[in-house]
Amino acid sequence: MAFLTAREADLVIYHASELATPVGPAPLTGHRLGQLKVIRDGAVAIKDGLIVAVGRTREIRRFFEAQDELDVSGMTVVPGFVDPHTHLVFGPEGFRPEELEMKIRGLTYMEILARGGGIMRTVRATRATTEEGLARECLRRLDLMLLHGTTTVEAKSGYGLTVEDELKCLRALRKADEKHPVDVVPTFLGAHAVPPEYEGRPDDYVELVISEMLPKVAEGKLASFCDVFCEKGVFSREHAKAILTTGLKCGLKPKLHADEFSDTGGASLAAELKAASADHLLCSSEGGLRAMAKAGVAGVLLPASPLTTMLGRFADARRMIELGVPAALGTDFNPNCPVENLQAVMALACYCMKMTQAEALSAATLNAAYAIGLSDRVGSIEVGKKADLVVLNVPGHEHLGYRLGSNLVVHVVKSGQLVVEDGKLSYRGLGSSPGGSCQTVCVPGRGRPW
Repeated sequence: MAFLTAREADLVIYHASELATPVGPAPLTGHRLGQLKVIRDGAVAIKDGLIVAVGRTREIRRFFEAQDELDVSGMTVVPGFVDPHTHLVFGPEGFRPEELEMKIRGLTYMEILARGGGIMRTVRATRATTEEGLARECLRRLDLMLLHGTTTVEAKSGYGLTVEDELKCLRALRKADEKHPVDVVPTFLGAHAVPPEYEGRPDDYVELVISEMLPKVAEGKLASFCDVFCEKGVFSREHAKAILTTGLKCGLKPKLHADEFSDTGGASLAAELKAASADHLLCSSEGGLRAMAKAGVAGVLLPASPLTTMLGRFADARRMIELGVPAALGTDFNPNCPVENLQAVMALACYCMKMTQAEALSAATLNAAYAIGLSDRVGSIEVGKKADLVVLNVPGHEHLGYRLGSNLVVHVVKSGQLVVEDGKLSYRGLGSSPGGSCQTVCVPGRGRPW
């Protein structure tokens, strides 16, 4: 058992059938990705929002007295899930269910985009929504993610595509982060598509991103990362390099939508710039992946995206793991991929990309945290880290990845506070339940800050 000096705890979770966690340091590569620390009859002691001890129930309960205790007999405790790639902020009319039939009839993502659908449909809806309206939509979506066990989420702009609308989206993310238990890590994605006003003039739009958007994002301290959709017919490798290099000068670490539909050299560019991550990677060259492994660039794999885009193929996760790329998993939640549930993504990773359940759990927790620069604070159940925990109504972690489409979450603890209790939101009603009304269970004595 490992613990800090405290003998008093705010909360002790005990009698877990299994406590399963990856163990740092991050990133986890190669065989380490599939190595979990598993404690039977496990327990965790929490003080001031941090984990102060992890061990067997008899040890933890012997050494710690807690204000609150939670018996999770027969259940599994894992780290809070970390979603390192989402497009969280867009207008309420930005969903595009009608495009599913287009895809069924054989239209590709890029063909739908060329017809004014896809991203552009969502852009119009987002521009028509106020900042407050966007923040409310983010809160609703964060509630759904939290109910499925996600406690930290990266969220991109990219559906504004004007200076003011991109800033509006980032300000909405800031408001959502302030009001919701889930930690929101903002990414500036002004180079998500070339807007209609700049049709046929991508160079001019890139200049707008570089000369006006990035300085204002930096001035307002509105983002941690800068991302670019580097893809044939959208932004070239040269465009991406120019934007990301400028972003670095503005204090924004690079990320990259890389090689999703074709090999544009995105993986090698991510390695060259020592980006935090390159994401998608369906068409990346072996050389590009080797360069990423050498540079320690996380490869964020998004299996729900090629599923919903009907590409008929997935990223080669097994080869990336063999090469030493730090593999992470994310939802790619957006109107083209309306998936809030990281558990479903873990299952897709196992069934479609041949990752093991242990690898999928590590990729959706500690390596996902590494992909957004937070692996020293979240992503594993280790002493000194944030007490972000998920209690699953199953006897072992192998059910993650095996159970396709289920929500196994019973309780969620965020920064030491019980924010999902018996499958319902239990923080004080700043977000909205999926049905639109505030769903709160405020239990006296919990000391929740929300």
